Amino acid sequence: MATEAPASVPRALSTHRRGGQQSGLRRRNLGRVLREVHLAGPLSRAELCDRLGIDSSTIRHIVHDLSRLRLVIEPAPAEHGAPGRPPRLVSVRPDGPLVLALEVATDSLAAALVGIGGVVRAKTRVARTSRVQDPAALVDALVAIARPLIDAPNVAGRVLAVGISTPGSVRAEDGFVGFAVNLGWEGVPLADLVAAGLGLEVPVRVGNDAQMATLAEHIRGSGAGCSDFICVWAEAGIGSGIIASGRPLFGSQGYGGRLGHIPVTNGDRQCHCGSRRCLEIVAGEDALIRYAGRPFDEAGPDAIAVVLAAAEAGSPAALAALSEVGHWLGIGLSAEVELFNPARIALAGMYARLYPFICASVKEVLDEPVLSPSRSLVEVVPAALGADSALMGAAEFALAPYLDDPARVAAAVVSSGSTS
Repeated sequence: MATEAPASVPRALSTHRRGGQQSGLRRRNLGRVLREVHLAGPLSRAELCDRLGIDSSTIRHIVHDLSRLRLVIEPAPAEHGAPGRPPRLVSVRPDGPLVLALEVATDSLAAALVGIGGVVRAKTRVARTSRVQDPAALVDALVAIARPLIDAPNVAGRVLAVGISTPGSVRAEDGFVGFAVNLGWEGVPLADLVAAGLGLEVPVRVGNDAQMATLAEHIRGSGAGCSDFICVWAEAGIGSGIIASGRPLFGSQGYGGRLGHIPVTNGDRQCHCGSRRCLEIVAGEDALIRYAGRPFDEAGPDAIAVVLAAAEAGSPAALAALSEVGHWLGIGLSAEVELFNPARIALAGMYARLYPFICASVKEVLDEPVLSPSRSLVEVVPAALGADSALMGAAEFALAPYLDDPARVAAAVVSSGSTS
């Protein structure tokens, strides 16, 4: 896929315009303005000046260039009957470029077409009946639910990239899943398999589900405006994503955040990874089902719903089971609090559904006075984006390079032959 600006890109974006240094500054400012509109929604030119510290003349030229790139529009405001002239607002084009977001969850598969601005244009989610599935068969199923979205009218040529969220340890550079214990995977080239299945000549980026949920929650959810933030994502497994000083901290190869496999116990039960010490053994989905006295083969969202319904009805067994999960989760979180000193922790996935029943026991552990003052500074909240946190994070992950350099969008659209 071409990455340099083609001939049809406005002259203002040419790498030869008044030297590379000025061109580089213009590209960065294009990205800053596009990202601001992506994050904040429609903004006037004056608001863009104030938010970005860029003078009005430069903003005018940048908005013009982004309009010529078919990324933003600045329609005339509707008459509002009040004195004065309302400002024109810069907003993303509703018929602009898209990314395809895909999610592999332990109990479902999902696909969505998402535009700049985070607007979901189409979405579908289907249940999975088995946690463990052959990678090739799972990719076939994932492609099958994505195909109607990308084959829909007016979508051809608009898909810039694919972003995938999946459980497991994902190598960021090439989308290789080294190990996904709850899927039964080891050494799966997921990006390559999905690219071949979809047949789209676009980049495919793959990220760990907890890290993808963290991106989405930090941008548009419970972590918005918080520069030191942790999101804990739990389904069959437990993972976390870390934002430190406003930047993702996912590890040198993208393998960080495996909260579910930190050692907290030394019992006789074995984790799916083979260890007998993991947090997942005592704070995961299977643990909750076990504590509540439910049959082990009932594990999954329906079983969780049964336990929650019993707790809402006042069942002592269900309430005690939830409290036990919260206690162990609090122990796991205390390690992250001490290491990263976050201002806020969001509980996502299964934990978001359990939050009303586990928050007290989590906070009881975190409020213990025996350790550092960082415990008293952290706020624990439920995730705001619901079941789609990881899916939306995959979309943001796929969009990121194009927000940083909008000229890449023009290159992608021209190389795809789109004339929309």
